[in-house]
Parts: sequence; structure tokens; C-alpha cells
Amino acid sequence: MNFTIDSKDKYTLVTAHVDKLDTTCAPELKSELVYLNKTGVRNVIINMAKTRYCDSSGLSSLLVANRLCKGVNGTLVICGLQEPVMKLVQISQLESVLSITPTEAEAVDLLYMEEMEKDVKKED
Repeated sequence: MNFTIDSKDKYTLVTAHVDKLDTTCAPELKSELVYLNKTGVRNVIINMAKTRYCDSSGLSSLLVANRLCKGVNGTLVICGLQEPVMKLVQISQLESVLSITPTEAEAVDLLYMEEMEKDVKKED
């Protein structure tokens, strides 16, 4: 299996076990993310620490995940990007669109912080 899905308290962790997120496996990631969205998952963390290469179809799957999460008032955080993948994100000018953290722990912190902000806004 190219991806593992681990449900946590307030989010679902998707861990990529692929060296390359490209046309061979990006559709699988996209379908996993669509399934999670359809089953009520709002917040997703994608750990890409093992992924050294990403092409446009890989970026597309990340953008789909971002859109799906935002569509249900949730959050997508991507963590562990290796330098070549981060460079592609920067060249594509997506670092302002995607929430990216260096580590999984920081991704969890960011997600919980955004959840608290949403709770505060509800109370206002």
C-alpha cells in the first residue's frame, strides 16, 4: 500500500510511503482523500517525509485535498516536505495556498490552533 490512513481525535493522518508522488500513485492518493471527505473527515495531515519527487499530478492531488478540507470548514496540513518537493511547491507559488510545516508534530499543533480559532469565532 502506498499510503496509510490513521484516524486520530480531531484529524486523520495520511502517510505517503512513496518515493515519487506522480501519475502512478497520485490518483490513489486523490481517491483516498475523496473517500475521507465523503465519510465526514474535516481535518487531514499528509506526511510526505518519504517522498523525494512530486510532479503536477501529485500537486493536483494535494490541491484537491486542500479544496475538500476547506469545503467542509476543515484544514489540510502537509508536513515533512523534502527539499526537491518544497522547491516545486515554491516554483508553483503554492506555499501561500497550502499549509506546510516541517514536522508532523508542528502540523498537529497548527491544526489544533486552527480548530481553536474556529471555536472562538463560533462563540462570537
